[in-house]
Amino acid sequence: MSTILDLVSHISWWGWLLIGLALVAIRDVFFQKQHTISHNYPIFGHLRYLFESIGPEMRQYFVANNREELPFNRIERGWIYASAKKENNYEGFGTDRDIYQHQHIFINNAMMPFKLPENHPNHEDKSFLPCAKVMGEFHKRRRPFRPASVINVSAMSFGSLSAKAIESLNKGVKIAGAYHNTGEGGLSPHHSHGGDVIFHFGTGYFGVRSEEGGFSMDKMIKLVENNPFIRAIEVKLSQGAKPGKGGVLPGAKITKEISEIRGVPIGVDVLSPPNHKAFSNIPEMVDFIEKIAEATGLPVGIKAAIGKLEQWEELADFMVATGKGPDFITVDGGEGGTGAAPPSFADHVSLPWVYGFSDLYKMFKNKGLSERIVFIGSGKLGFPAKAAMAFAMGADCINVAREAMMSIGCIQAQVCHTNRCPSGVATQSKWLQSGIDPTLKSERLAQYFKTFRKELIEITHAAGYEHPCQFTMKDIEMNIDDHSLSNKLHSTFAYEKTSVPFLGMQNLKDCLYLGHHPK
Repeated sequence: MSTILDLVSHISWWGWLLIGLALVAIRDVFFQKQHTISHNYPIFGHLRYLFESIGPEMRQYFVANNREELPFNRIERGWIYASAKKENNYEGFGTDRDIYQHQHIFINNAMMPFKLPENHPNHEDKSFLPCAKVMGEFHKRRRPFRPASVINVSAMSFGSLSAKAIESLNKGVKIAGAYHNTGEGGLSPHHSHGGDVIFHFGTGYFGVRSEEGGFSMDKMIKLVENNPFIRAIEVKLSQGAKPGKGGVLPGAKITKEISEIRGVPIGVDVLSPPNHKAFSNIPEMVDFIEKIAEATGLPVGIKAAIGKLEQWEELADFMVATGKGPDFITVDGGEGGTGAAPPSFADHVSLPWVYGFSDLYKMFKNKGLSERIVFIGSGKLGFPAKAAMAFAMGADCINVAREAMMSIGCIQAQVCHTNRCPSGVATQSKWLQSGIDPTLKSERLAQYFKTFRKELIEITHAAGYEHPCQFTMKDIEMNIDDHSLSNKLHSTFAYEKTSVPFLGMQNLKDCLYLGHHPK
């Protein structure tokens, strides 16, 4: 025995390294059957899997140019980061974007920009930009709501996002005077830091779930009564990343707190069903909306990604016939998505925002319904020029998800579904989210929103208007090929948006239903 120990003690470090590699090689060749590469090329075959695992990071930082990454390229991410930190977000020496590429946006500026009159609200606050419409006004809800910001935080659940990320977002919207959509994971304590909230639920009914797994009106009424900062309610029909599939929350992300809020077991994947139990057709859905609005007094809307239009036309006809229906409609683009989704759904199911929104808005406008609905756009619209296009097409508000995540530290690692988010934004790991300082990150979210609104106002003034609701389809051109083939939006999508009644920014500021806005 002593001889063996003496022999072992004389083996150098490189000797142990060779022994370790030999053991790995023996394992690769004789024992493991899963990987052909490591069997045929023992030891060296592992390098292939290493390089594959770090490939996205290598391409992101060293290979891809400033404009070619997806979902968000380096220039887009840099603008959000700089805006959130109140740093220089300008670019020098002209644009490096290919302005002749397909679907490039051109905003037609006026010969003489809009000039602010004396005592205008934007003299005092250069980022003051509330929604020009009031949610619930047409249907005379008891508690109408005018969002105090045209850009707001889209539906992202506590569970998909970490507690500190949700806290940062809610504190940020309070500072910025925006609203915070809860996502379908239910209302958590982290949503309760003073920001206006839109309570969102889907087919899982988390937060308002009965013992049988359906919808509980009693829980909804109690939730609204106990949380007066809830300003509206949104029913999710589908979402851009996986329309027709329902929500997915991996079991690895389900902590004890999330389990209690959602009423689901710890460590088990939560797969929300694709269909609602509370309704199964258009009349039942409208009746469901009206019952919630009557019981709570709040505006009630729906969220969906757009594909087939037959049932939407049925909804529009039903609204015309009855005078009832949703107070707002959130249109999600097929390019959206902040959590887990199969590539087949994320890549192919539902239309991109510009196609889906234009199809839906045109239908509702033709039936005389566009004035009574607040239209909310969601799908990579978190940039001033894209927002100007959205307003020209008929949107009244913008919801942002991934852009908001980036403002509080997301680095587009694209591992949201693994619980290993390195920035702590989309994980339930206590260690990973410990790096998030909600006090700092909330200021960055607020600054991103303020910068966004300020630049959108400046673009609006350059086009000769006071508020982006005044944009028309003729104010924006979209590149089809060269300029001889570029079309104004009204030609591209074959409709004109309905004019939004607008009596001036001061009128919006004085509105009784205006959401929270810091004075």
